[in-house]
Amino acid sequence: MGFNPLEHQGIPLDRQLRNWRELDVEPVDPDRGDPYTRCRIITMNGIEAEAILFNRQFARHCPDPDVRQELARVRYVEAQQQKAVNWLLPGLASVLETTIAYEQVAVDLTGWVARHEPDPYLRQAYEFGVLEDFDHLYRYANLYEMIEHRKAESVVGQLTEVMPGRPTKFHHRDPVDNVREPYDRTAADPLSRLHALTIMSAEQQTMNFYMNVGPQYMEPIARQLYQEIALIEEEHVTHYESLVDPGETWWEQLVTHEYNECYLYHSFLEQEPDAKVRAVWELHLNMELEHLRIACDLLRRHDGREPGELLAPELPNVLTFEENKRFVRGLLDTQIDLTTLGTGYVRDAHERFQRFQELIHGGEEPPSERVMARHREQFGGEYRLESEGPHPDVASRERN
Repeated sequence: MGFNPLEHQGIPLDRQLRNWRELDVEPVDPDRGDPYTRCRIITMNGIEAEAILFNRQFARHCPDPDVRQELARVRYVEAQQQKAVNWLLPGLASVLETTIAYEQVAVDLTGWVARHEPDPYLRQAYEFGVLEDFDHLYRYANLYEMIEHRKAESVVGQLTEVMPGRPTKFHHRDPVDNVREPYDRTAADPLSRLHALTIMSAEQQTMNFYMNVGPQYMEPIARQLYQEIALIEEEHVTHYESLVDPGETWWEQLVTHEYNECYLYHSFLEQEPDAKVRAVWELHLNMELEHLRIACDLLRRHDGREPGELLAPELPNVLTFEENKRFVRGLLDTQIDLTTLGTGYVRDAHERFQRFQELIHGGEEPPSERVMARHREQFGGEYRLESEGPHPDVASRERN
């Protein structure tokens, strides 16, 4: 039998508050740790940040003072969880090093979700997005070597390739073409709900991270590249958040958020090799079990529904950070020239796309192209990290 979080008792909420000593977690080793441990930390930071932001929006729209107090109690614990998780990141890591890890998360988390998504339309949305984050990883890796004289391999190991994806300059689209069709809340597979919430949360955290760290660099090309990709992450958040059915009630969304946290903490607990980090995942899972129980009680009282009406009877198979090299290469061979039109996808550079490209680029090469030109001038070529075997130079392909 699988793990059903509704059947497990968590830590009572009044025993979840931690003092400063308990929150003072030991960060992971940036040089000896598993790169996917860092990916799991970044992912759960985004998940916890989304939980806090959602809870705040719910409280601002809820007229019931008792419910607002209940939300505040849970939200404070979620804020402690977010601090504990985010503080696991090594303080020695530079902003660019952490940025490369963020893009590794985007590639391998979205790649795994795309491979396991049961809905074809949602799967296409994830496949489309992963090729763009794959190219962001490539651009930042070249910037990393230029500024810090280190190679991205020191961050991603041999787990994720670094090579051109869909060129970043083609990611800028008219905002109306970033809005997708949502899943149907009455018919969607429970796994699809979790996938959409997970990727939306991760991309939202990436967007917020770039918005805040980009201006910290003195090098103009670094500031410009962060600005460009931060705007694309805004597009990605629109792309993914629009997949969620807006007809879901606040209570329904609350339950899904808490259930998803249980799912991810359980998944990462199952695969985490670092004992210190694994202890955090286990503790937080036992906290989230209680948060889920509270959310389910609120759903029953205020929405008149049972959690079983929208949740799977047990958690899906664990979400795993693993190599997606063959999968991504397959997408590069078949979807490199896609763009969006309305809520669908096309291969032709349609008029609205071309008009927006002209407006945003202003007749000049964007930072994502200039950083590559600078790297070629400085090193005589581009930085790449590829597995053995031939692969087409997709960066040289131009849209028809």
